[in-house]
Amino acid sequence: MTPKAAAPIETAPEHADGFFLPDADFPELEFAGIRAQYAALKDAIAPCIAEVFRHGRFIMGPEIEALEEALCAFCGAREAVAVSSGTDALVAPLMALGVGPGDAVFVPSFTFTATAEVALLLGASPVFVDVEERSFNIDPDDLRRHIAQVRADGALTPKAVIAVDLFGLPADYEALAAISEEEGLSLIGDAAQSFGGRRGNRKVGTLAPVTTTSFYPAKPLGCYGDGGAVFTDDPEMAELLRSIRVHGQGSVQYAVERVGLNARLDSLQAAVLLGKLPAFEGEVAARNRLADRYDAGLGDAVVTPFRPDGCVSTWAQYSILVDDRDGVRARLAEAGIPTAVYYPAPMHLQPAYRDHGAGEGSLPVSEALCGRVLSLPMHAYMQDESADRVIDAVQAAVA
Repeated sequence: MTPKAAAPIETAPEHADGFFLPDADFPELEFAGIRAQYAALKDAIAPCIAEVFRHGRFIMGPEIEALEEALCAFCGAREAVAVSSGTDALVAPLMALGVGPGDAVFVPSFTFTATAEVALLLGASPVFVDVEERSFNIDPDDLRRHIAQVRADGALTPKAVIAVDLFGLPADYEALAAISEEEGLSLIGDAAQSFGGRRGNRKVGTLAPVTTTSFYPAKPLGCYGDGGAVFTDDPEMAELLRSIRVHGQGSVQYAVERVGLNARLDSLQAAVLLGKLPAFEGEVAARNRLADRYDAGLGDAVVTPFRPDGCVSTWAQYSILVDDRDGVRARLAEAGIPTAVYYPAPMHLQPAYRDHGAGEGSLPVSEALCGRVLSLPMHAYMQDESADRVIDAVQAAVA
């Protein structure tokens, strides 16, 4: 059967995070596999949701504590604090650390806007750092240069580093921890895309003093709305975070001890995650098998993702580098292959952040990657035949 051509890129229906909806003739070729996952796990998810309707505690019900305990058991962190989104998961630790006006927060430029906007929300200034060309993660050497520059300028006080595990690959936390300790900075791991991954024998959630994640539906472990969590081994930090997520509430109701947020996680979203979590380890393994298949089929045609020794990625996205990215994407759309671009422009060149960057040419790796990166369908429930169809289409599109 000849594949039906997808709609033109300009008019193709897209999900809120930028991935194409599946073609009706090929429903198995989802970009993120949300529907395929639900078909596989609905019998596990449904009873968890039904229990929320039974007890009626839709906000901060018993599922929240159960989820926090299950997340800690999964990743090995001492404390987990469930919150309402991945963005709130980033804001809350900065609030707990006292980040505010006059402070510099160092972030990679090749990332999603949430990593940078949280500093501005608190009156602090994001300082954009370049990334490594192979890993796509923050470059420790460039981080050192920017810290030195900020100290020399004297206008801002270096306060924190937010390292992003882009596309599911954990950043070099050993190097980043050493720099942060030397410079007296707080280190936060933005694991919105990498929860379930590992570096050496340590899982994401334990690689930084504070780690945040997102449960947005398209994430490797996603709920059916917004959600997030913060992980730490510091019980005092966890206590602060629990207060901040409920408007700064103290031990007595309506006793407000600090400025906080409305960052509570819905019980229904926690229930979805509790239904999904038992299958998550196997899903990460399946994602890695698919990545292996992509590597083998595409390694001679495109630049495939970097695989550091001893690291396990969750493959939130399988992102290749190609020349003529837009042309390749158009040809894949014609073949019915969904794709996405994460991200079409680095943060330091975005209109909202231009006052905080040094302009075009200042972070050359991030700028170059944004013109070449292309993400392919990636999920745990993709069949080998579908994966091979993607491989064949990419091979033809770049030929």
